[in-house]
Amino acid sequence: MSATPPVPPAPPAPPAPTRTALRICPLCEATCGLTLSIEGTRVTGARGDRDDVFSRGFICPKGAAFGELDADPDRLTTPLVRGADGELHEAGWDEAFDAVAAGLRPLVDRYGPQALGVVLGNPNVHTMAGALYPPVLLQALRTRNLFTASTLDQMPKHVSSGLLFGDPLAIAVPDLDRTDHLLLLGANPLESNGSLCTAPDFPGRLKALRARGGTLVVVDPRRTRTARLADRHLAIRPGTDALLLAALAHVLLAEQPTAPGRLEDHTDGLAELADALAPFTPEAAAGTCGIPAAEIRTLARELAAARTAAVYGRIGSCTVAHGTLANWLVDVLNVLTGNLDRPGGVLFPLPAAGPRPRPAGPGRGFALGRWHSRVSGHPEAKSELPAAALAEEIDTPGEGRIRALVAIAANPVLSAPDGRRLDAALAGLDFMVSVDPYLNETSRHAHVVLPPPPPSQSAHHDFAFNAFAVRNQVRYTRPAVPLADGLMDECEIHARLILAASGMHGADPGSVDDLVIATTLGKAVADPASPVHGRDPEALTALLTGENGPERRLDLMLRLGPYGDGFGADPEGLTLDRLLAAPHGIDLGPLAPRLPGILRTTTGRIDLLPAPVAADLPRLRAALTPDPAAFLLVGRRHLRSSNSWLHNVPALTGGSNRCTLQIHPDDAAPLGISDGTRVRVTADGGSVEAPAELTDTLRPGVVSLPHGWGHDRPGTRLSVASADPGANVNQLLDGTRMDPLSGTAVLNGFPVTLAPLPAPAPLTPA
Repeated sequence: MSATPPVPPAPPAPPAPTRTALRICPLCEATCGLTLSIEGTRVTGARGDRDDVFSRGFICPKGAAFGELDADPDRLTTPLVRGADGELHEAGWDEAFDAVAAGLRPLVDRYGPQALGVVLGNPNVHTMAGALYPPVLLQALRTRNLFTASTLDQMPKHVSSGLLFGDPLAIAVPDLDRTDHLLLLGANPLESNGSLCTAPDFPGRLKALRARGGTLVVVDPRRTRTARLADRHLAIRPGTDALLLAALAHVLLAEQPTAPGRLEDHTDGLAELADALAPFTPEAAAGTCGIPAAEIRTLARELAAARTAAVYGRIGSCTVAHGTLANWLVDVLNVLTGNLDRPGGVLFPLPAAGPRPRPAGPGRGFALGRWHSRVSGHPEAKSELPAAALAEEIDTPGEGRIRALVAIAANPVLSAPDGRRLDAALAGLDFMVSVDPYLNETSRHAHVVLPPPPPSQSAHHDFAFNAFAVRNQVRYTRPAVPLADGLMDECEIHARLILAASGMHGADPGSVDDLVIATTLGKAVADPASPVHGRDPEALTALLTGENGPERRLDLMLRLGPYGDGFGADPEGLTLDRLLAAPHGIDLGPLAPRLPGILRTTTGRIDLLPAPVAADLPRLRAALTPDPAAFLLVGRRHLRSSNSWLHNVPALTGGSNRCTLQIHPDDAAPLGISDGTRVRVTADGGSVEAPAELTDTLRPGVVSLPHGWGHDRPGTRLSVASADPGANVNQLLDGTRMDPLSGTAVLNGFPVTLAPLPAPAPLTPA
């Protein structure tokens, strides 16, 4: 019997064809256009899209690492549900949403809507789903317990804009490409790519400012990369931005070089402002700010004399004790110099998917403290409670205690003060659901984890950031890679979550989009100022295009928006189909003046000295006496990092992206601290340890730890991040330091003590 001949090996599979696809980068506020290289369904590379109408080919290290983030093996690919054994187990989507409905609704039905809290993290504003669905969820749940990353970041700007202009979303951005003088406080856009100022290639725009003869002044306690680029760097004492700005305004008002120009006819409170700021002379502020009075006067006069100028403050002027006052004063200076709503100054963007401009006139205004938190009585701001109060709202017994939590793209155990307390509080919840691609320090407590797909498999339009863009434009990219088997589109996850949490579990997820479309069109046809006034909403609905509910909603917003076709009222106007025909986007032109139409105060005028601000000024006057603290701590940005959510990408680790305690050599020497010495840092909320990094880029008396680290808790699945966990700087805070107007946690400029730790003893041979 002859042997069976061996079967020849199968020929190797042919390599997957390589193609390219466009994708707007979701990793920071710059929103750069990317060209992705794709083999099969795997993203193998990313480069800047040179034809993108906004970013023109610019890319940063985060964007270049898009493929590695997209393919992170630690990303969850199936839902997790906590079993009877207390452990999280993989589950199907139907089982997961069954668990959500069974876990949330009985608690809400028994204890009421205030037994439920909602936490929204920073990544929500980087996705279509995060923009479109959480407002619907909150409306369905009727809870007032909303906590977001805003009260750890930019809420002071929302509050000051609301008080000045009547609309917390009316945020003026610097006209970077046309200004002659830029005063920048508490911002490091060469590292962060800008924030509340969407500007691809921010570094290039600053270099262009200087190349055309303009002036860049940076106020920062650290000599950052941005400060090194500046004509002048003022190393301010942390947390005193509001005092410096008040002194600048004092000079302008006292010397009367103010030129509000056409704004004077739309502004109230100029005389009262001069009286309120009278105590804040440069001489009074200089000792606390650490900036000489003569320097303050020179800076004020240069602002007033510049042909055009813009004052811009960011997170360093927000997450401090007087954050709202500092942000109010930023725009006060822009008003006093005549640069608010002026080309080359600061202007209000007009996003394509936003509302159409309305006639000028009085509005509803903006109010603070419409309700208060249960435990400490913190006033709401923009319908949000302070993130720093989340733990006490969970772990303090009594009626109204938060018993269930929905956390969407949020990791407050690391991003909010006193993560240890919050960590313990989350463990005591009756039920928690997280929408998150990772099992991180927060989502590890969830009873159900719903993972969205990688960004390459999601469509993208920047609803939030186009409202802060330095040039009006509109872009949209469909998924670059088809949705993988077993994954669920992020928009469908959100829609099904809304249904499960609101008592409609099992309904068609598309019904959520249908409801929003019907409601929006119903209001539009009833509005005399709308281009569709009086028309049949069902007929308009039939005209919408798009492959799914989110696209139809985008089409609706574009058509009703300021550049839209108005469902045929303007045949040349914008629609989704026209946007899809322009894969690199559509340029809508430079920013243009929008006042007084944008004002929504009850008077229809700019309120230059709002009552809540006037009531808080005595607290700022008290700050004219310097705090004797030996060391003040500030955070810092890394170009290859974004809060806590990019530390698991190998390409973005190491190098300068390290969790070290930066300290000036003159401060280190008396303490016996050298490079690499482990130092214990102690403040209100406890202590952390980090290796020292000596650098003369800090003002003496200032130390710096970066934000977003502390990946050392058990039960996570972050293999790269946990290998180099770093220290959670927010553990130094107990949550009691807060800007009272905005509820924003003080994350910068708080006192700390330092103690070097002895080096570990060398190992001795057995």
